[in-house]
Amino acid sequence: MANEFSLPLYEKIARRNTIQRALDAALLFLLVSLLVYRLFSLKNHGFPWLLAFACESWFTFIWSLTVSTKWNPVEYITYAENLEKRFPDLPNVDMFVTTADPVLEPPIITVNTVLSLLAVDYPADKLACYVSDDACSPLTYHSLVEASKFAKLWVPFCKKYKVQVRAPFRYFLGDSEPLNTSSSSEFKQDWLKIKAEYELLVRKTEEAAQKSSVPWDLTGEFADFYNVERHNHPTIIKIILEHRGTVSDAVPNLVYISREKKPNKPHHYKAGAMNVLTRVSGVMTNAPFMLNVDCDMLVNNPQVIRQAMCQLLGSKNERETGFVQFPQVFYGELRVDSYASQLVVFQKYMSRGMAGLQGPHYMGTGCFHRRKVIYGLWPEDAKKETRNHTSFNDIKEFGNSDEFISSTSQALKGKKGFTNNLSNSHEASFQVASCSYESGTIWGTKCGWIYGSTVEDTLTGLTIHAKGWNSTLLTPEPPAFTGISPSWGPGAMGHQKRGATGLLEILVCKNNPITATLTSKLQFRTCLAYLWFLVWGLHSIPELCYAVLPAYCILTDSPFLPKVEEPAILIPIAIFVTFNLHTLGEYLKTGFSVRAWWYNLRMARISSTSPHLFGLLSIILKLLGLAESVFEVTNKDQSSDDDDNDHVAKFTFNGSAFFIPGTTIMIVHLISLLALSLRLQSPVHGTHGVGIGEVFCSLWVVLCFWPFLKGLSGRGKNGIPSSTIVKSAALASAFVLFCRT
Repeated sequence: MANEFSLPLYEKIARRNTIQRALDAALLFLLVSLLVYRLFSLKNHGFPWLLAFACESWFTFIWSLTVSTKWNPVEYITYAENLEKRFPDLPNVDMFVTTADPVLEPPIITVNTVLSLLAVDYPADKLACYVSDDACSPLTYHSLVEASKFAKLWVPFCKKYKVQVRAPFRYFLGDSEPLNTSSSSEFKQDWLKIKAEYELLVRKTEEAAQKSSVPWDLTGEFADFYNVERHNHPTIIKIILEHRGTVSDAVPNLVYISREKKPNKPHHYKAGAMNVLTRVSGVMTNAPFMLNVDCDMLVNNPQVIRQAMCQLLGSKNERETGFVQFPQVFYGELRVDSYASQLVVFQKYMSRGMAGLQGPHYMGTGCFHRRKVIYGLWPEDAKKETRNHTSFNDIKEFGNSDEFISSTSQALKGKKGFTNNLSNSHEASFQVASCSYESGTIWGTKCGWIYGSTVEDTLTGLTIHAKGWNSTLLTPEPPAFTGISPSWGPGAMGHQKRGATGLLEILVCKNNPITATLTSKLQFRTCLAYLWFLVWGLHSIPELCYAVLPAYCILTDSPFLPKVEEPAILIPIAIFVTFNLHTLGEYLKTGFSVRAWWYNLRMARISSTSPHLFGLLSIILKLLGLAESVFEVTNKDQSSDDDDNDHVAKFTFNGSAFFIPGTTIMIVHLISLLALSLRLQSPVHGTHGVGIGEVFCSLWVVLCFWPFLKGLSGRGKNGIPSSTIVKSAALASAFVLFCRT
């Protein structure tokens, strides 16, 4: 028995890739060499040379951040089979699901996520699932009530037959049916019964969503939804399922929450919803650990909670695991990903590199938190059995609810969750979910999810790291969670613009990583890793300038590259070849095709010059007091692996301004190449003339923005609207006029 307490729960493995490090360092050396060459030859060249030097200085800075972040990758391996041997009494876990729009986030998607959480391989009496509905939709509540009935069949079925994929939507696609030779007849009967019940659930949910009017009377349990408005309604909290007893096939607690909203009260988007979930769960179950997922993040590995507990309970020092992050993986992954919305390569190289520092950033979903860390505790206070006042001036800073204050005190001391009935805390939960509860408290500033950015996840994770906590990245097989990737052009563009805006909000706020490094406990290289993605919006300016620079040089007959006969031309050629072969190698090692690499490389150029540019403009307007940031919900559309990849990969357009920069760049390069062929350039006095390097770069930009060339002649969603073409043509004409003057 003594040996059982020494069994390892996880192992940290440092990955050393000498070849990758050599390529990263070689590319950095080449970039610096190019800057040195440009600097010493600057007096012999004009404006294009200076602009190229400025842009390449930025690219060198970004690559230095990349190299620093990727340099020390680590992985963690968990031993879940040892968990209960060391901790027979497993801790409670509260699970949070957030949804905000029943149209963009159809309830059947939320239902599948909830069902997959309720069916995880973990004691049901230790779990509670809280669903936040920021749309206050009776349709969402209705769907959850119907799902709770199905859960009483689905959860025992999953545990009886050890089902691997526990979201029925994915399970009944036909490729996840488990083999059970010992009771095949019984299994088949159960399988057919469960499938029929799930199809009935889907039919009820879809029929309710498709009806133009509310498909039920707003009486009885739906009376609370009568005459409510989305942004003006009282708190609604419904206990849909409450676990009672210790029955082996029981279902965990399930609670529906729609927090109070009033037009004159800020609700802080998802961050506000997460804080309400934290407080309501605090008075109801008060589990020491919390999992949060987006409404489309399905549990793909039923051992996920046990794996997270291996990290959270197995660490010798709690400081090492402030939170445990699982990577975002998308089901039905497209090998041809025209929108670059999948993060597989990023997570394999950059996130694992961050894991070798203070740990990965908080990605907003698929993350396990210590409740006391979310409450703002510092690592040095966590070591003490009784809380001193290092972290807080007064426990009343958490609000004026006696029940919540009591639960907070227990959580900060690391005590276990409550075992009392949920209904006993129903009244207190309404108080902590009111829109006025946070007034005069530290919520959103020193504890909970931090306000001030549309990417509240990154800001919250940065705040946790700044206090000295570390985080860990778990990448199990099969992946712990799988979700839906934005599947159409405007949706993906809007998602990326929101991300760039939120990241820049963090960069310019007082809690930015530079300040956190100088005044708090954020490590220097972790600061560099945060800066790497916080400056995505700023990256749009040098990216845009570099994209139009070849066209400018052709139109003005001036160079920005060394001549072919000069030895210095080998430097940019080496950079171009090394970078592309290096990134191609990373994609191939990750399991992607050459075609997928090309689509992602192309979309990196398009994203930098379009949605990221608009993110920068949004921040400028906000700083000038002319506009406020808006949280835009991403459209989520369930699709299967059977979808036609070629169809999904087609680039789609609408009248959004997102497509004006790309269209303008394409038109500018077409004009410059036409002018070159007709020899209509306007030479600039004192320059050496355009060379083959500038022409090649112009053709390369055309290839990168090829979807816009196809869109100029496309139709329907695959064609660029005439209004966008007119605006882009006007901008291109102004650019050409500028070049000729």
